[in-house]
Amino acid sequence: MEISNGGIDNTGSIITIKGMLSLLMQSVDDEKNEKKVISLAMGDPTVHSCFHTTHVATEAVAEALLSEKFNGYAPTVGLPLTRRAIAEYLSRDLPYKLTPDDVFVTSGCTQAIDVAMALLSRPGANILLPRPGFPIYELSAAFRHIEVRHFDLLPDKGWEVDLDDIESLADQNTVALVIINPGNPCGNVYSYQHLQKIAETANKLKTLVIADEVYGHLVFGDKPFVPMGVFGSTVPILILGSLSKRWIVPGWRLGWFVTADPCGMFRKPKVVERMKKYFDILGGPATFIQAAVPSILQQPDEVFFKKTLNLLKQSVDICYNKIKEIPCISCPHKPEGSMAVMLKLNLSLLDDISDDIDFCFKLAKEESVIILPGTAVGLKNWLRVTFAVDPYSLEECLDRIKSFYQRHAKQLQRY
Repeated sequence: MEISNGGIDNTGSIITIKGMLSLLMQSVDDEKNEKKVISLAMGDPTVHSCFHTTHVATEAVAEALLSEKFNGYAPTVGLPLTRRAIAEYLSRDLPYKLTPDDVFVTSGCTQAIDVAMALLSRPGANILLPRPGFPIYELSAAFRHIEVRHFDLLPDKGWEVDLDDIESLADQNTVALVIINPGNPCGNVYSYQHLQKIAETANKLKTLVIADEVYGHLVFGDKPFVPMGVFGSTVPILILGSLSKRWIVPGWRLGWFVTADPCGMFRKPKVVERMKKYFDILGGPATFIQAAVPSILQQPDEVFFKKTLNLLKQSVDICYNKIKEIPCISCPHKPEGSMAVMLKLNLSLLDDISDDIDFCFKLAKEESVIILPGTAVGLKNWLRVTFAVDPYSLEECLDRIKSFYQRHAKQLQRY
């Protein structure tokens, strides 16, 4: 570790998804392996032709750009029409109305995460993050010198939050707990009752909830999507989201940071002023992208949404069923939402694989298949697979993993 800005700098020890993917790609043996590289490691479905955005979105962007009205700077907190549209869109599912002043437009959900960390940082602060989770939270917290404490998600209970774990970890310096729903990387969708218990626990601990809902409405199981903001009267909520996943436009970098707090904690003048000042140093999304948001959000393309969900459900069914043919991996909970699933790795069935990282690097080298070791998302000897790919590539990928298992299976397992 090195000392940086008067604090301990442990950012170098944190594994990022993109950093791990870069290393895995370097391990692919192009000379000995003529197979096409297939990646089940990145949550960007746009690389597959079966996933594309709705014409409503592209036409809205084209119209905004061609109007030549949005070539200048936008207000640092976002265009007023964009903030209003996001407030109205999110309010549809809430028992109260958000206002444009509750909404801050960000460059994707990643920037919204960093904004949350920056605004919550203070000497001695700690934050509660899910394990497994999304590593950007840990990295951003480390840069802000916020101590990270991990609470477990329970695979045998549909990756529900271990509420007892949260209560044992929190103290007077806990500034927030993070809930990712629909879940990344687990594919879980939380029920109304479980979210209510989370809100009540946070209220008891006197801490706010950061609700990462970047996969909001991308659900295809039995449970509907319930926004955490429903419980804004119980505990203050920061809602983080974006167009990226539901509209399949991650490259547009249009996200939001929203205060859902009918009781008014975030409306105190000093709090509002601090948020506005912080946004003054940020660069938000392109102005013409912001200008397209009202048309995109106000004209929901239900046919497009249904097609996307059907594709994801088809991919989940393929993934879940074919995994049963590979003895060394198992899926404790079939995904009900988002675009990723966690798989448990059984090393006792493998002859020369030491851990999840070793498994993934050897798989990349031998089969040109890229999947993410669970260590990268906080769970050693698990694997994270993204299923938002075309069905043919998904089946081919899982067949290669099966072949990989057969080559590396312990001798008794081969017969």
